[in-house]
Formats: sequence, C-alpha cells, structure tokens
Amino acid sequence: MPEMKKIFAICGNTLEVSSNLRILQFLQKQSESKLVFEIFQDLAGLPHFNPALDGENPPAAVLAFREKIADATGVIICTPEYVFSLPGSLKNALEWTVSTTVFDQKPCGLITASAHGAKAHESLELIMRTIGARFEEQHRLLIQGVKGKFDNEGQLKDEVTKARLNEFWQAFIQLMDQIFPKSPHS
Repeated sequence: MPEMKKIFAICGNTLEVSSNLRILQFLQKQSESKLVFEIFQDLAGLPHFNPALDGENPPAAVLAFREKIADATGVIICTPEYVFSLPGSLKNALEWTVSTTVFDQKPCGLITASAHGAKAHESLELIMRTIGARFEEQHRLLIQGVKGKFDNEGQLKDEVTKARLNEFWQAFIQLMDQIFPKSPHS
C-alpha cells in the first residue's frame, strides 16, 4: 500500500491561537484519513537568518524545517499581514530556504488571511515564485476581514469563506495529484 501524501502547513502567525491557525485546522479536517497533514507553528523557534550560518552546518532547527518541506508532497502557507507585508518570522523562515531547492516545483497553496492582506499576499506570491514553488491562481486565496469569519468558539461561520476554502483545497489536491500521481514516498 502506498504511503499517504503529506501536507506541511506553515502558520505565518506566531500567536498560539489565531485565525490563520484556525484556517489551517479547517483544511486539516478536510484531509482526515486521506492525507498526513502537519501544521508547523514554531516560526519563532527558527534563528534569525544569517547567510554566514547557512553553510555546511546550518542550525538544527533550520535543517529540520527544510527537511519537513522537502519530505512533503505539498506545502500550504497561511499568514496574516503585518504593516502591509509578511510577518518577519515567516519571511525569516522562507529566507532559510533560499539557498536550497526544497521549494523547487513543490506544489504550494498560499493563503493570506488578515484585515486587509493584499500587500502581504502579493509579497508572499513574489517570494514563493522566486524560490521556485509551483502554484497557479486557484492555489492562492486572500481572505480579508478574517476575524469576522469566525464565531466566539473559533469555528468558521462564514459560508462564502468555507466555499472558497473548499475550492482552494480541491484545486490544491488536484495540483499535487498532477505533479505526484503516486506519493513520492512510495
């Protein structure tokens, strides 16, 4: 029996509980028993990017992060926008991948969920294209006014957002199936 496809989901928000995390958890529920879905929430655990440390012996946390990306069938990033850009911790994490090929042709889904988010979304797309990630229009999703999309218990209540997330999810699964008809791990 082939190994299940693996999703490595990066939460761009360092808060313990955030709308970005809840969106990733919503997608994780869509994948139950079909895929391995791991949510990475430790951006703060990665050291500040330093090209001098990115030689033969990068920090262990960086190596582990890169390995998770390389081992994944696909990567989803869900981030807020801070000061019209990406959060520094997410940009830092992505900078640690620039000297590698871990994102080269890797199926990626990009979600920016924030009050506004357009500038961060644009920045995320540019960075991911620069490092070779594979995605199209249907694998990108901007969710504006995200806090109002959840109820007091943290459940996604907005039906339009649910439908958009489901469309995004189906398109992302199709992208992975197109690139990896069988799991790359089997």
